[in-house]
Amino acid sequence: MKLTIIETGLPPESIRADWPRYPAMFQALIAPHLPELETESVAIVSGADFPDLDAVDAILVTGSAAGVYEPHPWMPPLLNFIQRAAARRIPQIGVCFGHQAIAKALGATVEKSDKGWGIGRHVYDVRARPEWMGDFHGKTFSLGVSHQDQVLSLPPGASVVACSEFTPFAVLDYGLVPAISFQGHPEFSAGFCRALYNVRRGSVFGEDTVDAASESLETPVDNALVGSWMANFLRQHHKAG
Repeated sequence: MKLTIIETGLPPESIRADWPRYPAMFQALIAPHLPELETESVAIVSGADFPDLDAVDAILVTGSAAGVYEPHPWMPPLLNFIQRAAARRIPQIGVCFGHQAIAKALGATVEKSDKGWGIGRHVYDVRARPEWMGDFHGKTFSLGVSHQDQVLSLPPGASVVACSEFTPFAVLDYGLVPAISFQGHPEFSAGFCRALYNVRRGSVFGEDTVDAASESLETPVDNALVGSWMANFLRQHHKAG
């Protein structure tokens, strides 16, 4: 199957040459669990046209520094694209900004949270076990995060799969749409997270905040596990299609 990755953001310019772009990170995350996966990337952040849905098997919306409420020229078309894909029951995955964009497009409220920035390793409590989780029976999992926007309400027909006190709508399953989305970043290595936080050291984040977030990532996160969930979801809905 082919996964169309909608590229909505780029790594910060000061570290861009040192790291892969986000679509390559997702391909590396999912492909080990889905060897037959093909990917294509569509850089709407750089002005690319949205793909024809007739040629799309599945969609993944990446992270971005943008907010869903900001007046970027590609924002309304993106939300419309998600809605049209949902109406056609094309499977979709969203991560961070992509999580917020899918939730917003399908009826949720998304805003800058009064809790401020979340960075470092966050642990989520599992509240439901959809089929795409496979044989996972753990009560928690963890991911590196970098966000200040949050989903603040549940879209119609969706359910909360995982949450935390800081992020009540951390992982969503949209039921019959079909779509799943994650606030955390399974595609980000600990090294990339640290580089990202350091870009904002002394400006957005204080020294102690960056140091604590970076230190928290010395405890392993569950990127590979979430990559397997994404692969299960894609495989499940490719067969259903």
